[in-house]
Amino acid sequence: MRLSWLRALALVAAAAAAGCGSDAPPPQTPPSDAKRVDQTKTGTIAGRVVIEGPVPENPVARVDDSFCARENKGGFSLENFVVVNGGLDNVFVRIKDRLGDYYFETPSGAAKIDQHSCRYTPHVIGIQTGQALEISNSDQTMHNVSAVAKVNRGFNFGQPMQGLKNTTSFKEPEVMVHLKCDVHGWMSAYIGVVAHPYFGVTSGGGQFELKNVPPGTYTIEAWHEKLGTQTQNVTLGDKESKELSFTFKTQATVP
Repeated sequence: MRLSWLRALALVAAAAAAGCGSDAPPPQTPPSDAKRVDQTKTGTIAGRVVIEGPVPENPVARVDDSFCARENKGGFSLENFVVVNGGLDNVFVRIKDRLGDYYFETPSGAAKIDQHSCRYTPHVIGIQTGQALEISNSDQTMHNVSAVAKVNRGFNFGQPMQGLKNTTSFKEPEVMVHLKCDVHGWMSAYIGVVAHPYFGVTSGGGQFELKNVPPGTYTIEAWHEKLGTQTQNVTLGDKESKELSFTFKTQATVP
């Protein structure tokens, strides 16, 4: 009887949390003078982010949850530095400025983060303002999802059972919003919120690609959770493609 009562309480708490965490984007009406991107003139900005110097060792997660320990037999390290053949993954790359005159539709599909094996997947993600963000719990243990935001409204909701989902969104651009779990202190993820679709997260050895970019001169920013940001200027002509390379340098004292 006591177990059933506790389970009922958990369901009520989960429903309340889902209601508080839900913030579906309202219907979007473009302004009458909206400036659209001419798709016949767009180009591509692509490139690679590399790391130079000693790669700092990722801390080992201090797991104190029996389910998480079973899911990660032998232990695991955090994802502060993911390096493949010298390329640095999990770097958020975006066009930083000079797109203010354009109007961009809010994507109809949701960006998704899953809590799987007591880790956030993916570790770094990008999303447009107003776009739905779905956060789910695939684990048979309780998680708490807390967003630490400085510009947007943060959120904090519990997902005590496997299969629970919460949907929310961000109204303002913000790079970056930190996502953490108050139950499992090692869990961490980052969300880059921008007002346009020209962003990406490096993978496959530091590779990135920004497609369908209108002609213009832009500042491209690369952000890494431990190494900070770098910027480069690039000018893109009609139907032009440009290649960029970012190099983050480390020293043995980098935490």
